Amino acid sequence: MSADDARAGIELTHLDQPLADDTDLTKRELVDYLDTMRERILPVLEDRPLSVIRVRPGSAPFMQKNLPKYAPDWIRSVSTWAERSKRTVAYPVCDDRRTLLWLANQRAVEFHPTLYRIRDDAHPTHLVLDIDPPEGAGFEVVVHAAQLVREALVGVGLDCAVKTSGAKGVHIFVPIEDADREQAATASRAIAARAERLDPDSVTTAFVRDEREGKVFLDSTRAGGATVAAVYSPRMRPGLPVSFPIGWDELGDADPTRLTIRTVPALLGDRDPWAEAMPAPQALPQVLLDEGKDIPVARVQAMHAGKRRKREQELRGNETN
Repeated sequence: MSADDARAGIELTHLDQPLADDTDLTKRELVDYLDTMRERILPVLEDRPLSVIRVRPGSAPFMQKNLPKYAPDWIRSVSTWAERSKRTVAYPVCDDRRTLLWLANQRAVEFHPTLYRIRDDAHPTHLVLDIDPPEGAGFEVVVHAAQLVREALVGVGLDCAVKTSGAKGVHIFVPIEDADREQAATASRAIAARAERLDPDSVTTAFVRDEREGKVFLDSTRAGGATVAAVYSPRMRPGLPVSFPIGWDELGDADPTRLTIRTVPALLGDRDPWAEAMPAPQALPQVLLDEGKDIPVARVQAMHAGKRRKREQELRGNETN
């Protein structure tokens, strides 16, 4: 084994094999990227439960939440009850280079931390608005929607930072303080509703895809225990694009497809534009908390609507029999 095949005590294997099917990228390129970016990505991962998306040649990418039983005992983890799957999940916590390299050696491509820290899991550190364009839309509609969200935030005295999602959209982060999970969710709904009112012909808060009418979706559901792709995380898309911070004055000229694991390190030098752009934590204005209480929770509303449609279909089926 060469010197390049062991770093921080981690033996790295099969580095020159293809990372996954349908890509010319190697596992070495993923490991090198994450190691090069460690001083920027570790601060947004540390002290947070982590889910990762892994790849293997010959298999489809898959999300992994539970730390595998074969993982070294020095990897920190936190056990949490998962209500949806009715089980306890032992999430890894990536606090150091050694853990990051171990995950990279497992072909972990995407890193999805929670919006809360383990030491204070009742209080999220950020609100996130996820801007999701309709199929086939250009990035310009995403930029317009993001500007609407920013305008809505400025209207209540809140500042934010924006990054590409690494997929089709962008994520707008609002650092907050002294807000619990319910308050964060309530404020997120109010912000999305305010942005929708600014241009209802181009953006929507409709959670059900069939109800969006070709508009950009303002997703306000990334609250509470939700995760979001970390800044600088690769995404499992062709060329491995990266979730990358963009200045508001540069957003209109951005081309997310060119921000990949091969191009991003050279763009940064010694800078960490995400840390530079992130405002200080802010208190949530009471007006948002008041407005958000009257807005239905999108996922719950969609679930009830789905059950209602199912009942209607069953009734129609019975009538025709």
